[in-house]
Amino acid sequence: MKQEFRKKQPEPELDALEGQLEGRNAVQEALRSGRALDKVFIAAGDTDRNLSRLAGEARQAGAVVVPVDRRKLDQMSVTHAHQGIIAQAAAHTYATLDEVLEAARAKGEAPLLVVCDELSDPHNLGAILRSAECAGAHGVVIPKRRSVGLIPVVAKASAGAVEYMPVVRVANIPTALKELQEKGVWVYGTAADGEKELYEADLRGPTAIVIGNEGEGMGRLVRQTCDVLVRVPMKGRISSLNASATAAILLYEAVRQRR
Repeated sequence: MKQEFRKKQPEPELDALEGQLEGRNAVQEALRSGRALDKVFIAAGDTDRNLSRLAGEARQAGAVVVPVDRRKLDQMSVTHAHQGIIAQAAAHTYATLDEVLEAARAKGEAPLLVVCDELSDPHNLGAILRSAECAGAHGVVIPKRRSVGLIPVVAKASAGAVEYMPVVRVANIPTALKELQEKGVWVYGTAADGEKELYEADLRGPTAIVIGNEGEGMGRLVRQTCDVLVRVPMKGRISSLNASATAAILLYEAVRQRR
């Protein structure tokens, strides 16, 4: 039987950093999306034209641009890959399930969501956001507890997708899945022992794809709530894929089926 508490809750100070953006791509996409930036810290004396252009765009958008020593940026950085620029903005605004479903309806599309059950690796969550945005998914759902939030490492790993992909943060994943089912969404859980191969699953209708925790997969209640458990066929000697790779494969099978 799986343990009820598999991962520690994220540290509070990390949640407080959700408004920090690091690296040129993250800041560029924030500006393109129209997200308001309060301050932009830029490496003093850097003559790189792209960095200067970003600073100019930030000023035009109303941000205060502050030149600082690179050692100061190193101290501020969470990702350790700031590329000479760190921006501070308001914490990310989360969507609701109803908003995500309504956005899909407005586009005339069947909802396609990814539900992340207690992911702890920020690179995995960032990569899932990137794949979801590229595949045209309508939202990503994460839990409030025992899960990484939209911290700087996630934003950087998403390559800017965090600025465009609606993220829903819910108190309880099984409850959220039941709400989706009541609204006509089929819930497909991913598991090595799933009864169907993913290619046998019909992902053309309203679909939520559940990705389990990196170490132990989906929790017991989440697993029991799913309508169908699907597996990715494994032909090699390694028995599993990481969470973000699994999400990408399922998302693009949905894209293929919906063409």
